[in-house]
Amino acid sequence: MIIGVGIDVAEIERFGAALERTPGMAERLFVESELLLPGGDRRGVASLAARFAAKEALAKALGAPAGLRWTDAEVYVESSGQPRVRVRGSVAERASVLGVRAWHVSLSHDAGVASAVVVAEG
Repeated sequence: MIIGVGIDVAEIERFGAALERTPGMAERLFVESELLLPGGDRRGVASLAARFAAKEALAKALGAPAGLRWTDAEVYVESSGQPRVRVRGSVAERASVLGVRAWHVSLSHDAGVASAVVVAEG
């Protein structure tokens, strides 16, 4: 059963400018593994914008309650290339209340826009 669906977009250039303008913003939005590529290099702005859009979409799928922490949702990619989300803390608590048992995530970025769709399944 689908419990919630969320979608969000982020303008890549605007998101990158916000990261540059606001020291520490990336660390408030992302866990360390989201900031780095598997080889250890820093992840690009388009990829980070897509992950930010996924976190916004996830919050929408949960009904956008107050009190969710950005770092309580982690977007990662399986070895197959499929994006996934790991939840903990405030996000896991809300998901549990709603009966979420599985997440489905799709990320994309093209033409200056990053987008994400998240489906919460019970």
